[in-house]
Amino acid sequence: MPKQVDYEDRRARIAEAVCLLIARSGMEAVSLRDVATEAGVSMGAVQRCFRTKDEMLLFALEGISQRIGDRAKARIAASGTPESAVTLLDRTLSALALVEPEDETEARVWGAFVAHAAVSGELAKVLRETYAKLHELLVWLIGYGQDTGELSPALDPSAEAHVLVALTDGLTAQVLVGHHTPKSAQGVLRRYAEGLRA
Repeated sequence: MPKQVDYEDRRARIAEAVCLLIARSGMEAVSLRDVATEAGVSMGAVQRCFRTKDEMLLFALEGISQRIGDRAKARIAASGTPESAVTLLDRTLSALALVEPEDETEARVWGAFVAHAAVSGELAKVLRETYAKLHELLVWLIGYGQDTGELSPALDPSAEAHVLVALTDGLTAQVLVGHHTPKSAQGVLRRYAEGLRA
């Protein structure tokens, strides 16, 4: 009887291999052959899971986006006051900024995808959708903070959310190149968030 293959598991392994290759050597290191070697599967297995290289990259990017969201939820849940709007905002910004040492691999991969999206319409579309979801989440968090009285009622939630998305993205890049340390980047985020308080 032929061996049953868990395609979702295999796709996840291949996506993880893509991310590891990008983190180590950049987007140009992603070839079907190298991905197959890194994932421990044949090139045929990679091609059965993904019709094109772009499809494989898109799947890997969606996985990174999902992990960032999951990490934000986990950091919120680990907090002593998860119902606090300030806590929710702090933990969310911490997860989005990708500046902690344990975030470095994802930060490198995220940066490579952002750079590559400038010449790939499909990747740019996924990133636009991801940024729009992050903006929507931050608008909700700021509005929630205004409702609880923790954040200033004078804030424009949409405008502040745009600033916060840009700030977290910029700090991710600046930590990667050494302009900021993880600690100083978190300080920038906290100081900005403090300015939003009522």
